[in-house]
Amino acid sequence: MSEWNRSGDSQFSFGNTYSAPVAQAPKRKRRPIRALGIALLALTAALIGGVVGSTAFTLSYLSISQPAPVVVNNTENVNWVTGAASNAAPSVVTLAVESADGSGSGSGVALTEDGYVLTNAHVVTLGGLTQNPKITVQLWDGSVYRAKLIGYDSVYDLAVVKVQVAGLKPITFADSDNLNVGEDVVAIGAPLGLSSTVTQGIISALNRTIQVASAEVSENPGLQFWNGTGNAPISLQVIQTDAAINPGNSGGALVNNQGELIGINVAIATAGNGESGSIGVGFAIPSNTAFRISQEIIDTGSASHGLLGAMVRDNNVQNSTFSTGAYVEKLTEAGAAEKAGIMPGDVVVTFAGQTVTSAADLTAMVRAEPAGASVEVEVIRNGSKKTFQVTLGDAADLR
Repeated sequence: MSEWNRSGDSQFSFGNTYSAPVAQAPKRKRRPIRALGIALLALTAALIGGVVGSTAFTLSYLSISQPAPVVVNNTENVNWVTGAASNAAPSVVTLAVESADGSGSGSGVALTEDGYVLTNAHVVTLGGLTQNPKITVQLWDGSVYRAKLIGYDSVYDLAVVKVQVAGLKPITFADSDNLNVGEDVVAIGAPLGLSSTVTQGIISALNRTIQVASAEVSENPGLQFWNGTGNAPISLQVIQTDAAINPGNSGGALVNNQGELIGINVAIATAGNGESGSIGVGFAIPSNTAFRISQEIIDTGSASHGLLGAMVRDNNVQNSTFSTGAYVEKLTEAGAAEKAGIMPGDVVVTFAGQTVTSAADLTAMVRAEPAGASVEVEVIRNGSKKTFQVTLGDAADLR
């Protein structure tokens, strides 16, 4: 039995991508970009680049945005944003991606001196259009190199590419478990192709769960949310920020006031009118999750994800839209939850010390953990709290 939740279709979607200018592109009709979900807020991937009718690879869009160093004209007025950006910007790159079906660009961060770069899966797959992209990376100093796709993870929308260059400046990872709401942050990337763009904000919320319609999941039909339509919602646990994040920032860095990575920018919310752009509601995958998944991709070409072995739905209060946990409907025989003692009818309210308010919350938390992780799960059973130590299974078993 596949693990899934019954909270309904995704409220958010990767969609409405920015169409980058392409030099001398044949005048053919653009392939329409389908709306993958409609809600009060429509989530759009921070991916720049539309589908174009050209198979010729081009870097023409970069002509408007050659990277520049962090400019300091008056050292007496340097502030923390300047310092953070100066520290992190040399580790942030711009990616150009092309396939027979389209082209686009996004951002990435250097992981190692010898060329490993972390970005989003929807950047390297052009939102699910290709599994065999042609990728070029431009460093912050303007130098350009071809890159090889090492692997991508559909479940948490992360990917690693390898650039044939030495001497990259690896980004410094901060511990995202130690973040506070209200902390100052800086987003660095290439919104609308403008490389090395710096925007300032704060952490607006932590442990936020968003559901995003992902075409990449269609390549893994065994995954829990597969609906057979070619687009399936994935649940991501993210950092919310009001730092301006726009199409093209995907895969770029969200850093603290020291220039240390706290998240990988992944998505933005829009007002639902089909327009892509920052309204002060952006999201980033926490650095601890990003580090774990990126290292597994480098080591094995893929990443593992936990499996609870439970079919859950929102525990709605008095038929309202508010939920107070994840209600367990069924269990996988001999699955992790059943082995630990969890029963149908239990309501999961905490997972690994984090509050669970919905089925999507629980799914995102479980998938953020590696297969085999041991976590504490608290449930409400007949009005009483019970705590279980659960050793998670492997989501790969769903395939």
